[in-house]
Amino acid sequence: MKNSLFLDAALSKATVRPPVWMMRQAGRFMPEYWEIKNKYSFLEMCKTPEIAADVTMLPIDLLGVDAAILFSDILVTGEAMGGDLSFTQGVGPKFANPVKNQKDIDNLQTDVLDRLQYVADAIKVIQQRLNGNVPLIGFAGAPFTVMSYLVEGGSSKDFKLTKLFIHNHPQLAHQLLQKIALVTIDYLNMQIAAGVNAVQLFDSWALSLSWDDYKEFSHKYNVEIIAKLNRKDVPVISFCKGSSVFAPLMAEAKPDVVSIDWNADLRNIKQSLPKGIAVQGNLDPHILYADKSVIKDRIHRLFKRMEGENGFIFNLGHGIMPDIPFDHVKYAVEVVKDWRGASS
Repeated sequence: MKNSLFLDAALSKATVRPPVWMMRQAGRFMPEYWEIKNKYSFLEMCKTPEIAADVTMLPIDLLGVDAAILFSDILVTGEAMGGDLSFTQGVGPKFANPVKNQKDIDNLQTDVLDRLQYVADAIKVIQQRLNGNVPLIGFAGAPFTVMSYLVEGGSSKDFKLTKLFIHNHPQLAHQLLQKIALVTIDYLNMQIAAGVNAVQLFDSWALSLSWDDYKEFSHKYNVEIIAKLNRKDVPVISFCKGSSVFAPLMAEAKPDVVSIDWNADLRNIKQSLPKGIAVQGNLDPHILYADKSVIKDRIHRLFKRMEGENGFIFNLGHGIMPDIPFDHVKYAVEVVKDWRGASS
């Protein structure tokens, strides 16, 4: 690997500067993304290896980040299991056949890797394009987050149906979560076999859960997934909105990296975690709307706070919003790459 900064930091090795990549870095804030998106549907982009590779490469070519992340979606596992998935501009993902009862759960399949082969094919194309320059991150949605979409039938602000489901029908919820976990294990191991250099588990909506519900309906399955990955030399990153609260539990699942939202002091979290677990984060993505002087100040403030800590990957506390100016994102990457310690 010509640029191993990301992998070194993920494995808690010393680096000359923090590596940088950003969640949703190959997304809607880029005009070049829209040039592709205007020709194809979102699912066509995900399911066509050459197009997925084109989009994956955009932030490598245009931003110069230290890692690529596979262009796909966390809900492709739900679709492969039997969810009738569609994406509508301005609405987001929808499952036309939401899960409501035992029969719906029974109808979901778990032997579905053949339906996800397009992801493995895309990984092979992307790795040819990357040519060893930077690592490629694969990913999957964590069971609770995928379940929330399957139960709600799409995005939700309050997760009312999901919470009713886990509270009134916990046995059904565990059946559904176990099925998603089995698929997720197979899916991430398929990505590793296809050649990704790291994987991230996205539990995007864990923040909606209480501590006890997170332990029972999220953490339990994330532990199982991470334990069953073929992870030799492949760092595992665990992310959720709510990681500033749940980080101690997340660490119990033994990932290599815990990705932290922007609500916590990153150094305090790092020092509270077991030795050898790296942290990723945790700039508030809204900072990227601000003036460039503010962007630079906030990144430098974070870096000075993390001075002397091995195992630190710079990222946002969540993904880039679509209307953040591309020039501001590029500037943030340049600020990171120019960093050489507190005296810089």
